[in-house]
Amino acid sequence: MHNLAENCVVRFISIAKKKDGWFANFKVKGMKNGATFSTSICVDLSAAEMDVTYPLETIISKSARLAVDEFEKSEFQFEGMAAN
Repeated sequence: MHNLAENCVVRFISIAKKKDGWFANFKVKGMKNGATFSTSICVDLSAAEMDVTYPLETIISKSARLAVDEFEKSEFQFEGMAAN
């Protein structure tokens, strides 16, 4: 793995507590058909049916699986150009 973008890898960053709950944070970079993308994904642990008392490996793997599944299901739309 020489380049994160060429491998479309989901990289775990951290677990953070926000006012809405606990979140697992991931960074994704990739290249596909000439387009390069970079994004951050935050997974709500309660939505993943996880708790912070679970082992870190379990939290990361289940959250990453949920993040990839939801990212693949996403239907992106171009916002368009606004004339000023």
